[in-house]
Amino acid sequence: MNYWLMKSEPFIYSWQQLMKDGKTCWDGVRNYLARNNMKSMKKGDLALFYHSNEGLEVAGVMEIIKEAYPDPTTTETAWVAVDVRPVKSFSKPVSLKQMKADPKLQNMEMFRLNRLSVCKLTKQEFVHICKLGGISKT
Repeated sequence: MNYWLMKSEPFIYSWQQLMKDGKTCWDGVRNYLARNNMKSMKKGDLALFYHSNEGLEVAGVMEIIKEAYPDPTTTETAWVAVDVRPVKSFSKPVSLKQMKADPKLQNMEMFRLNRLSVCKLTKQEFVHICKLGGISKT
């Protein structure tokens, strides 16, 4: 299993909207490294939902339920989408400030490539952020 962090601006699509919808197509990614990360996703992988620009926090855990397919928002063949579903909300969102201050999270891809909207996580990073968010098991 692989672990990911996926960013969305809450005014475009929020964790609350995903919870309401029950699943969604994660589309609109226009960065080659982020696209390659999405192409690497497998059904059953877990991802953290991060509110970017506004909120700056991880709100919950989602599962990849459909692997990469052509992005329906463009006719360009280079881009892909995946489908996700919510697994569990964090009882306390984990802020960017909190993650940056945590020695266990210093090497996160998100901090090295801060403009990247779909980032890889190690299992240890994923589990640690979940614990910070009040989830001990997903």
